[in-house]
Amino acid sequence: MSITVTQLSKVYGEQRAVNDISFSLKKGEVVGFLGPNGAGKSTTMKMITGYLPPTSGSVSVGGHDVVTHPLEVRQRIGYLPEANPLYADMYIREFLGFVAQVHGLGNNADKRIAEVIAMTGLQPESKKKIGDLSKGYKQRVGLAQALIHDPEVLILDEPTSGFDPNQLADIRELISELGKTKTILLSTHIMQEVEAMCSRVIIINKGNIIVDDSLQNLQQGNIENGYIQVAFGEPYPTETDLQQIAGVTRLKQQDARTWQLFAANLEEVRKNLLQFALINNRNILSLQSNSQSLESIFRELTK
Repeated sequence: MSITVTQLSKVYGEQRAVNDISFSLKKGEVVGFLGPNGAGKSTTMKMITGYLPPTSGSVSVGGHDVVTHPLEVRQRIGYLPEANPLYADMYIREFLGFVAQVHGLGNNADKRIAEVIAMTGLQPESKKKIGDLSKGYKQRVGLAQALIHDPEVLILDEPTSGFDPNQLADIRELISELGKTKTILLSTHIMQEVEAMCSRVIIINKGNIIVDDSLQNLQQGNIENGYIQVAFGEPYPTETDLQQIAGVTRLKQQDARTWQLFAANLEEVRKNLLQFALINNRNILSLQSNSQSLESIFRELTK
């Protein structure tokens, strides 16, 4: 089941919250949708689910346009909004039964409720009212309602909010498993969650998509991924010498013997550096790689 976003925009008065963005997702992808606060993430997700109408552009889910065929789209989407609206006075099973009824599950409702309670780890609290739950368990209820009708597409806005480290591991594993058969778009501010669950990253800033690439390319190939710090013995190489090393994007001198070589692919530059030292008879005293985390890359791209 695919999602196709084409030249999508949302304008509030003079503010352009989402600006002519396009991307597509296919079945079996778990895609991290990242951006600073106010970048347009939640607005985009609301337009994909049909909660908000776009100002211009289009969204289709499985070939169905969100505006012209909203019911067909909503039948195929499970949505966990950032606010996670729940009925606090309802019991967990009562609430999930209500959501199952809305989706028309009929005689299959009880079986499916038991399945999603097990999937989301709600068994210990399943007889409680929602209002009596911790934030983490409320988040589990929100995820359970998104899964109740076994949708082909999941739109998850901050799905791991409120979880402790043990709960995070469980939900991370669940989302990764669901991603093998479903199309998942999730937003989060926790970069470790993206690295653990996502194969692809879309970064939006000020309503514009600034990156749409695989996680591997982001960390290894498309932008500066850190630097190699190398100390040479005499005679020391000059900046002109080091500029000859293929793959180096820029240089920074620490002292007479020590340089930082910035690069997109650190492993490639390490090999080229050693080859440079061998050919030019340079003595390397120490060599250390310092790679960037996804969090560092994110800050660099959105600052």
